[in-house]
Amino acid sequence: MGWVSAGDYEVALDDGKVVCRNAAGRRLKSVPSKIADDPAVVGLRQLVEWLERHERQCLVDVERWMVRSLPVPLAALARVWPDPAWQAALRDLVVTDTDGTVAGFLRDADPERGLGLVDLDGDTVRATPGLVRLPHPVLLDELEDLREFAVEIGIEQRAQQLFREVWHRPAALDAEAGSVEDYAGGAFKELRFLHGRATQLGYRVRGGHAVCSVLEDGRGVEARVWVGDYDGYSETETGPLVFTDPAGRALKLGQVGPVAWSEGMRMAAALYAGRDIEDEERAA
Repeated sequence: MGWVSAGDYEVALDDGKVVCRNAAGRRLKSVPSKIADDPAVVGLRQLVEWLERHERQCLVDVERWMVRSLPVPLAALARVWPDPAWQAALRDLVVTDTDGTVAGFLRDADPERGLGLVDLDGDTVRATPGLVRLPHPVLLDELEDLREFAVEIGIEQRAQQLFREVWHRPAALDAEAGSVEDYAGGAFKELRFLHGRATQLGYRVRGGHAVCSVLEDGRGVEARVWVGDYDGYSETETGPLVFTDPAGRALKLGQVGPVAWSEGMRMAAALYAGRDIEDEERAA
């Protein structure tokens, strides 16, 4: 922590906060109001805001790699690993081999020594794959066992992987059907609340639909749920879950891969959970 002058005081960053001490070196409870506009104080507060945005963006990027099943070059991971924000987002994620076999939990990425992993025996091992695979949890065959093992050895993931909600396609799925009705009919008193919920959950709203885009096996798929596009103060309800290609052409459910299915159901369930008109109230 380096101190910089701000009037008769000195300021610094400590654990993401601006702190201050007086000329005698005594640390104060807060930054005095008379130096609130000092360039040093303003600069540090702007730095805090940038670091917070950077941390959030790193987490978003890592979760996007996982949701889209995008393999990441080892060189890229090694390059960003020294950054605490990137490291926090990547640390302890499950890494798999090219055939989907779990290699371990990510603990290090070094350009010379490769990946540092904790394997399923609890041992620390090194690996040097050209591409690093951070799989979506729906693709992990032994997900429940991995969750139990992670708890036993104190794994904590910032990015939602092991403890992300997953939905598996039912064995009796009608492959020719074009929609899923499980989470349709979730009623909201005002359309703007449903739109706001979609945005808060990280989904785009386009053309009256909440949209989740997935890249699976090199093919783009969009999961869509109708949320309304009329008066923001009018009632609305969630529509059925449908899947399309990036051009908007409808897909049959049998054409939807496991990741797109899971992420689409996850979005539909999360939107439905925020409904604020219960069935009894609507019936009355």
